[in-house]
Amino acid sequence: MPKFLQKRWHGYYTVWAFALMLVLVIIVTRYNWALGIVSLCLVVALCYAVLKKEMDFRKKLLEYINGLSFRVKRVEGEAINTLPFGIVLYSEDRVVEWNNRFVCTMFGQKSLVGASLSELFPDLMPLLAEKRDGGREAHKDGPKEIETEIQVGELHYHLILNTDERLIYLYDVTEMVVLREKYEAEKLAIGIIMMDNLDEAAQGMDDQQRTSLIAKVTSEITEWAKHYEVYLRRLSSDRYLMMLNYRSLQELEKSRFVILDEVREMTAELKVPMTLSIGLGFGPDSISELGELAQSSLDMALGRGGDQAAVKAGQRLSFYGGKSNAVEKRTRVRARVIAHALRDLMQESDKVFIMGHKMPDMDVIGASIGVLKAAQMYNVEAYIVLPGTNPSIERMMTQVQKDEKLVERFISPEQALQLISPHSLLVVVDTHKASMTIEPKLVHHASRVVVVDHHRRGEEFINDAVLVYMEPYASSACELVTELLQYIHEKIQLTPLEATMLLAGITVDTKHFALHTGSRTFEAAGFLRRSGADTIQIQRMLKEDLQEYLAKSDIIKRAKMVYDHIALAVTDPGTVIPQLLIAQVADTLLNMTDVVASFVISERPDGLIGISARSFGKMNVQVVMERLGGGGHLTNAAVQLKGTVKEAEAQLLEVLAQIEEKEGLFE
Repeated sequence: MPKFLQKRWHGYYTVWAFALMLVLVIIVTRYNWALGIVSLCLVVALCYAVLKKEMDFRKKLLEYINGLSFRVKRVEGEAINTLPFGIVLYSEDRVVEWNNRFVCTMFGQKSLVGASLSELFPDLMPLLAEKRDGGREAHKDGPKEIETEIQVGELHYHLILNTDERLIYLYDVTEMVVLREKYEAEKLAIGIIMMDNLDEAAQGMDDQQRTSLIAKVTSEITEWAKHYEVYLRRLSSDRYLMMLNYRSLQELEKSRFVILDEVREMTAELKVPMTLSIGLGFGPDSISELGELAQSSLDMALGRGGDQAAVKAGQRLSFYGGKSNAVEKRTRVRARVIAHALRDLMQESDKVFIMGHKMPDMDVIGASIGVLKAAQMYNVEAYIVLPGTNPSIERMMTQVQKDEKLVERFISPEQALQLISPHSLLVVVDTHKASMTIEPKLVHHASRVVVVDHHRRGEEFINDAVLVYMEPYASSACELVTELLQYIHEKIQLTPLEATMLLAGITVDTKHFALHTGSRTFEAAGFLRRSGADTIQIQRMLKEDLQEYLAKSDIIKRAKMVYDHIALAVTDPGTVIPQLLIAQVADTLLNMTDVVASFVISERPDGLIGISARSFGKMNVQVVMERLGGGGHLTNAAVQLKGTVKEAEAQLLEVLAQIEEKEGLFE
């Protein structure tokens, strides 16, 4: 019997009471033995009665406890079986040993004993293996638990697994999951649609024709919006506000914004087909933040050349469309405004530093020399940041070294970091990504940054730049700088060497005026030619080395055709080739019959795997390279990867297969 029952008042205290009565009986017997005997008999009788009652109490107590234990066990078993959640016990070999009725109801079976956990909960196995391998140290601090959600039929369950007890709990959370999915599906997204080349498409039209064109495109956009349950509100003649939920946004992404192709094809008979740019923002709860996100997405789409949709959902940034080449639509007014703003910034600065991208090419050097000339016109101390030469600019730098004053303006990144001050100006040419510049620290140290670039805008961008002249419609950075020079000073006079360097940059980026050329490209080239640019000297700088030519031929021999019109060349493992040579092979392959696009993969001297991509416009190689982490233009793009050439080839083929399956590789 439990000690607390033995210690009750009628327990040991009763024994002491009888002992006291015996002492009294002995005392009475000394004085009157007859009375003592009677008292003794009474004490014995009383002791017997009390002892009997105590034994009866203990017997009934034990009977009550045994009965209660039986009832509790019976009710406990029934309660566990009727609990509104599931319980599963499994063995060490992950086989069900016992389960309650709730689990049987889940799977529609009478019993699951003997069933394998891998059959019942297949999604749990990878987590269980990961927890077993990675959670051994955590086991010392407490029991290991795994929590996840599973779906059985149309119902959802929250699963908690205790690996120490080999015990699984299952809670029905279907209602919560449905509410959560409904909440997510109905979250607000805001977008902006813009006719990004209305002026160019309507050029030469009278008011009636222009209005008819806008009405035709508006009708197409309205029908598209109704089909995808998008609320559309016209803001101006060429701009619309979109309001939609996340479910509609997902449908739009699945359709890959077919409205872009529909509007372009509908206006294909025009001299310049109408194209749209769409910016969409999703994620923040604040409507004002959503609006800012939509506007920044639209700016991103326009900065990449238009005719595409940019969707920014939290940290995810996706692009759709961009199949058509960028249409030249910058104006001389914008060039003049930018030139005057750059002039003012230079005059307010004590020093000007000019810097391009890593592994600079002729376009970087030519554009840098042009910006240097602009600063010198206003007697502002200026420097070009260059860590050293590389094969692509070696001949150009040989010509530059003939001009002692010009050579003095070239400094190393370390010298630039020492010379830069809070009042200095940094001009970044031919790139808009801080990580791609020769010295990213300079971008962070500079209080004022100007960006002059002709590449399509990527996700990374120098957002705090005080002036951005980014025109993806231009052939090269040298073309943009040449236009700025014509407006930055009334009497600009370039030396023959400076004009030659600028024209060399344009020549290289346009492949001798064969690609990316617009009317403004030839106008800039004409101005440089009048300024004394030597085309013969440019040809000498672009001459190929015999050994390099033989090396290119060896790579071309390894080329194969994929998807009928794509040339793919992969060098042998261990073969190291400069990035310039990789790009040149891609250019050469593009000239072959029936080749629409070319890709060349090889190991570079820095240990990375370089992929150069080229096309004539029927395939957007920029999208392909962006999916691998690179970028560029619709017809000219590249990426650098870690790993081996075989791994890079597998990644490229996988991306091509995905694009071919979803939207097709060619227009």
